[in-house]
Amino acid sequence: MKWRRKEKQTPPGGESPQPDTGWATTSMSTGAMANWTAVVRWGAWGLLLTGPLLGGLALSSTTQPVAVPTRDEAPRAQPASSDAVAPAGFAEVYVAAYVKAGDSDADTQELAAFYPAARSMSWSGGGGAERAESASAVQVRQVSAGYWSVTIAARITGSSKNGDGGRVRYFQVPVRATGARGTSGWTAAALPAEVAAPTGSKGVTPELSYGSAHAPLDSDPAVQTVRGFLAAYLTGRGELDRYLSPGTALHAVRPAPYTAVTVTQIAEHGHGPAEGAEAQVPPDGVQRRLLVDVQGDGKYTGGRPMTYAIELRARDGRWEVAALEAAPALATSSNSSDS
Repeated sequence: MKWRRKEKQTPPGGESPQPDTGWATTSMSTGAMANWTAVVRWGAWGLLLTGPLLGGLALSSTTQPVAVPTRDEAPRAQPASSDAVAPAGFAEVYVAAYVKAGDSDADTQELAAFYPAARSMSWSGGGGAERAESASAVQVRQVSAGYWSVTIAARITGSSKNGDGGRVRYFQVPVRATGARGTSGWTAAALPAEVAAPTGSKGVTPELSYGSAHAPLDSDPAVQTVRGFLAAYLTGRGELDRYLSPGTALHAVRPAPYTAVTVTQIAEHGHGPAEGAEAQVPPDGVQRRLLVDVQGDGKYTGGRPMTYAIELRARDGRWEVAALEAAPALATSSNSSDS
């Protein structure tokens, strides 16, 4: 705000005018006016000097505002990056929607979520006659940057003119990444194409690096360890820890899927112990790798065959389970190296 000074007026008779301070005042003596001017001057200097200090204190004491979302603001989902979402998973769900699609608007909209061009397509016949009970990617090939060809194996059930309902059929799906890096999604570049089974999809059983399988020998202390371990692991009977080597962390399957487990065959990795040596007390630290065939019996299952690769280690004259291996060891002649 600007203050406007009053116009100076010369009083009648030529008398000297009173000093004009810019404010409407009553008459003052010369000494009082001088004192008042001094007070105003020193007050102005005081404000000038303390202004920055007071402003700094006010700034430092001010609390920064915190943005609090209103009730109308929905939380924002972070988009998944292209490295976190595999095109294979997208293709699996896309094929499942494609197999059951028909001429209904609902089917078209569902399919358009994967392949936008489906909105302008017409379908003959109703949907739902066939369904993909299971769909899994069996081959993923990158065609170019951000563009893949995914082959899906799907077990199709439902009505079939060829009478082959329930057979595994194969579909090739072109999948493209959309958006910039870190904000990518997926979209199909075309409808799926039904193709023949990929070459090598029905390969021979790989050769394993184990000797001939034989019936479990009751005289072998390792067999007793394996039986007790599998019973505790699969049926919940017995303490699992008593069969484990120190430092081995395994947890029993819960809830227990079987009421009984029977060891049917055992094969030894490599040459195995010499004949009759398995019944002797093993030195500490000796290891054995076994391929164990079992049958599990449960409330709703009988004689289900399973195979476990188990590593044993000797300690204090007894065999303990050192590891439940992720996969059996392959023979050196196979494409994968021996584990």
